Amino acid sequence: MSSVRGYFHPKTATGSSSLIPSPPWRYSGDLLTVEYRTDPARVRELLPDPLELADEEPGAVALIWADWQSCSASGGELLDPVLAQYKEAFAVVRCKYRGRTYSRCVYIWVDKDFAIARGLHQGYPKKLGSIHQTRPHPYGPAPRIEAGARFGATLAAADRRLAQAVVTLREPSETNGFVNGHPMAHHRWLPSIEKGKGLALDELIESGAASFEGGQPWVGDAELELFEAPTEELARLEIREPIAAYYRQVGVVWDGGRLLEVGTSEASAE
Repeated sequence: MSSVRGYFHPKTATGSSSLIPSPPWRYSGDLLTVEYRTDPARVRELLPDPLELADEEPGAVALIWADWQSCSASGGELLDPVLAQYKEAFAVVRCKYRGRTYSRCVYIWVDKDFAIARGLHQGYPKKLGSIHQTRPHPYGPAPRIEAGARFGATLAAADRRLAQAVVTLREPSETNGFVNGHPMAHHRWLPSIEKGKGLALDELIESGAASFEGGQPWVGDAELELFEAPTEELARLEIREPIAAYYRQVGVVWDGGRLLEVGTSEASAE
């Protein structure tokens, strides 16, 4: 009798071809965060039951660009950078479940297949995209992390630009914003292989960092634009009022989540 191994597809005799290793997953990254207010009704339409709008700032959105290096517990991927480095951009809103406030990622784009696989496991709605952001550096023309430094960021998918921002740092901050500051409330969905059978996997889960460390946050101002695209809906979270922009370097460990409910959503399998 033979068996196959691996945390994720493809499963093989050795497991070494698996697209992602088993957790914990470790991350080091540079984050650019732009927060703004949109119509709360546009946030509500992205929250399946039993999730509700947050009581405070129900229309707040964070659009975040992240330049990551990531690895498994061994850290071996850091010595083979193609397996460790990727970029992403994602939109986060806040919601309420049983009286508690959560963050929720409603759109996210990444540029590597292993990042998509990890996201599907965690309940992030990841798609492929083209993501770029200015990197700080202590020498040459790149910006330093200081007052007046300017960082650009762009997001595109399917050959269409979806968002662009220019962030100008102003001063050190006590926080890195508030929209993405809660545990995540995500759904893990998988349609049944049989037509008309609905969802084979339907879980509402809580997820967050097992450990976190971060550098000094900086706050500033942002020029942010969103663009219409035929296969993307980010622009529906239209910019009504800017809040603030932030820059921070962080280190995060993810090591699993917690099941909140099973089979409660009204999401369609079509």
